[in-house]
Amino acid sequence: MSALERAAEAFEEDRLDSADFALRAYDEGRADGVARRHDRERGDDADYRVGLADGEREAFEADLIAAIRKAMDGKR
Repeated sequence: MSALERAAEAFEEDRLDSADFALRAYDEGRADGVARRHDRERGDDADYRVGLADGEREAFEADLIAAIRKAMDGKR
């Protein structure tokens, strides 16, 4: 294997590790958002913040649907 091929392989491994880290950060942020907690130490991580916002939106939607159902049950 040439030096160029080894460098390309190492770059690809680093890229995949970086993608895995980003997905893990997003998933942890989403879980925290759904649970309505915020890890202040991870506030600088953009992937965590995006997941957090998605999780908070998901929790809000669940609360909204529950409130609408509760209000509609009283109207029947």
